[in-house]
Amino acid sequence: MSIKDGDTIKIDYTGKLDDGSVFDSSEQHGEPLEFTVGANQVISGFEEAVRGMDEGDEKEFRIEPSEAYGEYNENLTQQVPKDIIQSNMDIEEGMMILVRTPDGREMPAKVAEVGDEQLTLDMNHPLAGKALNFNIRVVEA
Repeated sequence: MSIKDGDTIKIDYTGKLDDGSVFDSSEQHGEPLEFTVGANQVISGFEEAVRGMDEGDEKEFRIEPSEAYGEYNENLTQQVPKDIIQSNMDIEEGMMILVRTPDGREMPAKVAEVGDEQLTLDMNHPLAGKALNFNIRVVEA
């Protein structure tokens, strides 16, 4: 019976960027990924790719940014004064930190640049603007 919306499935997967680097895999997590198809628990392009597959099937596919984490948005970068970051650690370029939005929510941000007085924070998802290439195998359907 082919996979359809509402089915809970388990898959082994490896996700790679166009340069061949692995950004995630079920092997890294030590177990297959389990999710319910159609419940928006994974990115939409991933759900679309598994529909119609059967247990034991393997597939390679590519998800464009629009069906994954969206296009990179320059408007989601912001310069902030260094002194508003309350931390007892040295802030370094490339670090992920939690920032509080004006409405009180916390969200992760990457430190894109460290200046003398300011930090440039990037609040895009780390995979925004990137096409994702997957190799999957349905373990349980």
